[in-house]
Amino acid sequence: MLDYKLLEALASVVEEGGFERAAQTLHITQSAVSQRIKLLESQTGQVLLVRSSPPRATEPGVRLLKHYRQVASLEADLEDALLPEGPGAYRSLTVGLNADSLVTWFPEAVQEFLLSRMILLDLRTDDQDVTHRLLQDGEVMGCITSRDRAVQGCRIHLLGSMRYRMLASPAYMDRWLPSGLEGLRDLEAPVLIFNRKDRLQDRFFNQVTGLSLNPPVHYIPSATSFLNFILLGLGCGMVPDLQSRSFLNSGSLVELVPDMPMDVPLFWHCWDIGSSLLKDFTDVLVQEAGKRLF
Repeated sequence: MLDYKLLEALASVVEEGGFERAAQTLHITQSAVSQRIKLLESQTGQVLLVRSSPPRATEPGVRLLKHYRQVASLEADLEDALLPEGPGAYRSLTVGLNADSLVTWFPEAVQEFLLSRMILLDLRTDDQDVTHRLLQDGEVMGCITSRDRAVQGCRIHLLGSMRYRMLASPAYMDRWLPSGLEGLRDLEAPVLIFNRKDRLQDRFFNQVTGLSLNPPVHYIPSATSFLNFILLGLGCGMVPDLQSRSFLNSGSLVELVPDMPMDVPLFWHCWDIGSSLLKDFTDVLVQEAGKRLF
């Protein structure tokens, strides 16, 4: 039988990024946290935590943490159902999503849900092509991803599509691409990419030119700064319509190739564990996303 106090210590160290902050969260000493994790490792016969900075769970540790978080979610649902109505306490909902959703449609989509419930979001951002890994590793209860195949043990819902365009400032076009995409073929014009997992620009250039281009790249891992870099003429990049519409209308930004949008479908994956909180959040998210996405 697993001792959930020991599992709680393991989860706190991973979530808080260290033993000291985990001790503060659990209101015990740092030594006690360390002892609990060592005892759990002794009981399971497995190394569960890599003592790095920050600490990270090993593969057996990931499996235990996923189980712990699912059980904790169901127990919280049960408390909500059985305890008399009262002021209660906040519950945390961990969600993985891409940065573009976070700065465009997502906050308004969950606004009423958060205002009407005692729910706190713990958001983890990554590229839309890889957020499903956060779900597979048990780090989040649900994720928004471009992956269209359900993760084992999870449910999947289509939310809609985000429409992207390859945009640049007029000054950038005048300097680097006065005659079209030849500057990109000649590997002169700089391109913006969110991070090294982001393949959206590659897909766009391959679709337009039929070539695998390798232009100079700025890596800008912030959706807001990404747009600012483009407005300043420092590079071109793929920007969602939800973020760029006003700049296109004013002429501050232009398309590298007119009328060549690229739609990226988004799906909501969540644990299939019978959690009422997850069901309610899923219902709201699917409904509100449908009003805002293509």
